[in-house]
Amino acid sequence: MAEAQIILAHSRESGLVAFAAGEQHPWAHTTLAESGFSRDADGVWHLPADGNGSTVVDLVACAKRHRTSVHTSSRRFIGDAARDLGRHLPGHWNVSVEIYSHPAWQEDLVPWIWDSGELGRVLQSERIPYAATLTDTVHGTMLLFIERPGRQLGYLVGAFAPEGLEEGYGDPHAPRSIVLPPFPGRAAQAVTDRYLPSYEQAVHARRTSAIAAVLGGIRAEHDTWQAMVASGRHSDASPLSAAARGAATEEFLDHSWRRFLTLVDHAPTLLDRCAPASSPWPDDAAALSRLAGAVSDAESLLDELVHGGPVLSQERNARAWPAIETWLTDGEIFLRQARVSAPHRRPVLPVASPAQSLSAARPAHRSH
Repeated sequence: MAEAQIILAHSRESGLVAFAAGEQHPWAHTTLAESGFSRDADGVWHLPADGNGSTVVDLVACAKRHRTSVHTSSRRFIGDAARDLGRHLPGHWNVSVEIYSHPAWQEDLVPWIWDSGELGRVLQSERIPYAATLTDTVHGTMLLFIERPGRQLGYLVGAFAPEGLEEGYGDPHAPRSIVLPPFPGRAAQAVTDRYLPSYEQAVHARRTSAIAAVLGGIRAEHDTWQAMVASGRHSDASPLSAAARGAATEEFLDHSWRRFLTLVDHAPTLLDRCAPASSPWPDDAAALSRLAGAVSDAESLLDELVHGGPVLSQERNARAWPAIETWLTDGEIFLRQARVSAPHRRPVLPVASPAQSLSAARPAHRSH
């Protein structure tokens, strides 16, 4: 890609649009501004409605003065394509255009994408100067939607790591992005029937794994603490004073509470999906009820810590420990139930007609 580049596309609502790309993208910004374009909140440049054909000619001449190349996309504006897709998906999706004018901005994006398929590979090997995001306003799912490189038609869609599970970069169990056809109805059907179920199952598995890790970490520290107290000695065999024992206990409880917050984030959704009556362990219902009550108690404590008056750490730890202990006792019951449960399915879409094409114009992202 040239050091400074302008890509032109056609938008259904705005007419001619443009965005800047390249390491010297400010030259492209200067060219567009001098040529009468104006930039919106997403960083997309628009030609005023009263512009005429000569403006594009002037743009090319101005671009030469500013060492900027001008190109016309063979596709339509990606914002239009993404909004058409969003309108066909179940629920309500907010759409925004993303511009990665400088290559470093695209590199910054890579760690946040949770994908084990083509999208993840493309972001690391191909130049993607723009994209669109679709965000489910109810579930919080955020999809990344790009034109499939090297193809005249077709798109790729994948997802960002869900909130609270951002450490999933490189996760081999991440959902696989899928290729979408250039028709919004068919594309939405593919997203709803194929991609979202696999994404939600992957999130379910990641949440379950995160809780297992939390319980494993607390249990390991608990065993270490118990052994130290029982022996009356530190790990280096030196005598354990009463003051040191108290300090070690508070440190253990502090660490446990901080770890437990991850469980508080993820457990409610998973508990709601557990159905012991239809599992191999119907008698688990009582334990799941205790676990749900413990999470509720921890949520109330957390709400008080955030919105109420100050609470001493010793008081917080004393109030939190019963909930943590309940999960240490019955956590394995929860894990076996969570592993055989499944996410709730979203509404099934009716078969959509293959109306207008998604492809035909072009994209842009919030400029930095």
